[in-house]
Amino acid sequence: EFEPVLIEKRKSHLKGLDTQILSLYGKGMTVRDIHDHLFELYGTEISTDLISTITDAVLEDVAEWRNRPLDKVYPIVFVDGFVAKCRLDAVVSNRTVYVVYGININGQKDVLALILGESEGAKFWMQVLTELKNRGIEDIFILCADGLKGMPEAVEATFPKAIFQTCLVHQVRNSLKYVPYTEKKAVAADLKKIYSSSTVELAERALDDFELTWGDKYPVIVKSWRNNWEKIIPFMQFPPEIRKVIYTTNIVESLNNTLRKAVRNRGHFPTENALMKVLYLAIQQVAKKWTMPIRDWKLALNRFAIMFPDRDLDKMIT
Repeated sequence: EFEPVLIEKRKSHLKGLDTQILSLYGKGMTVRDIHDHLFELYGTEISTDLISTITDAVLEDVAEWRNRPLDKVYPIVFVDGFVAKCRLDAVVSNRTVYVVYGININGQKDVLALILGESEGAKFWMQVLTELKNRGIEDIFILCADGLKGMPEAVEATFPKAIFQTCLVHQVRNSLKYVPYTEKKAVAADLKKIYSSSTVELAERALDDFELTWGDKYPVIVKSWRNNWEKIIPFMQFPPEIRKVIYTTNIVESLNNTLRKAVRNRGHFPTENALMKVLYLAIQQVAKKWTMPIRDWKLALNRFAIMFPDRDLDKMIT
């Protein structure tokens, strides 16, 4: 008749232990770190084999999640990447993790895909975008990415009605890499005058003014903005409600910081599966907070309906 509280009958480990282990693993702790941490908490040994078994069970969830059906329409999609160290062919090397974020028609955030890539190019991105289509996406209004070789061509081929937009967050950040701390605030303020201009003509004038002020000191910044100009200005055709969603840092930066921290804690990963487990668990933790639509989404949606009448948004909104 005795009912144990910590360890249930016919169970070999603590109640809720799986959840704790997966949470710690998703924060970037190694199997040995988790073993030591749980020993400090409970004063008893929990084998590293058991911990590995619990985390390995997540691989089925990872595979199912990476192949799950997606919504038909995502008005805005962001593609970003960061580097993780992973063992491949017995050698630890840098692998780029590409993260595809989407905002669906109801303004809710979601991670659509995680891709490990060794190289870029139109062919690579064609495969990535085609896979997204195969999983159910039929339309994207705006796709934002930064300096990904071959991406504009791949977008044009797979989602011909989509507008490709260079990520302004990355454009500004890449520019400020060349600026010392003492002048970053002033340079950033002058760059903001460019991308916050109400028209392309005013933006061009602001860029000319920027060149007059900073061109001699930072010619590489001016060159970067002029070379990417045709990919920077598409969002200027949109009203403030949509612009704000495109160049806000919150959506991309919040998750990226979490993923980078989890990866950094581990140093390097023995396999691609180990890397994917950590990223998946970290995403699941962050996604618990994504319960509400992004701010001012209804205003942006109204503008989308006016600007894209052929999309028939009334049938899409749930």
